[in-house]
Amino acid sequence: MHHLNIDRWFVDKAKQIRDGRLNAYNKLDARKTALVVVDMQNYFVANGMPACAPQARTIVPNINRLAQATRMAGGTVIWVQTEALSADPQDWANRKEATSASGWAKRQSLLSKCGDGFPIYSTCAVLPEDKIAIKYRYSAFIPYPSELDGMLRELGIDTLLVTGVATSTCCESTARDAAMWGYRTVMVADGNADQTDALHNHTLGKFLVTFGDVQSTDDLVAKLGCE
Repeated sequence: MHHLNIDRWFVDKAKQIRDGRLNAYNKLDARKTALVVVDMQNYFVANGMPACAPQARTIVPNINRLAQATRMAGGTVIWVQTEALSADPQDWANRKEATSASGWAKRQSLLSKCGDGFPIYSTCAVLPEDKIAIKYRYSAFIPYPSELDGMLRELGIDTLLVTGVATSTCCESTARDAAMWGYRTVMVADGNADQTDALHNHTLGKFLVTFGDVQSTDDLVAKLGCE
């Protein structure tokens, strides 16, 4: 698991803008809270896959624990999966242009719904009552209105606990957009994973100051009142 070491500047700045308190959100209404698990798929988690972040495997127990606490408290668990294959050859053409042909072809194949990279990693405890949302860009809110946002609005959700991989890419993109659309958004410090500690910590620090909140699994389980 990543060594949490958010730069002191971020910590001091967060306290400055919140009259001395670190966290933006001190209470959770579980019925209006969703745990959003981003891209915990083979493509990003399994050893040997092109976009594997090895630390992602270490956060699975925290995600499972927080998922169970969310369910028990009356909240919602949503697993977000990236699907890459599109019938339109021009779909996301700018990203395709910036990627090698072989790399793009591999991504399209592995992240198609029948690809080996698409399934959620085997040790993630997905239950029948959980929701699944498919995304096609780094952020689960693009294109808007997205499958995820529609699901959240229908369920009356106003608070998101964001976990998954990678902290600085799809998790951050989803969490930033959530904050911009008015959701109380918390990135889970020990429930996100990236390629390096530096990427992970910088992302969390910036999010804490500018977009929402950063809290640990222990903090959030306590706020949900399940332990």
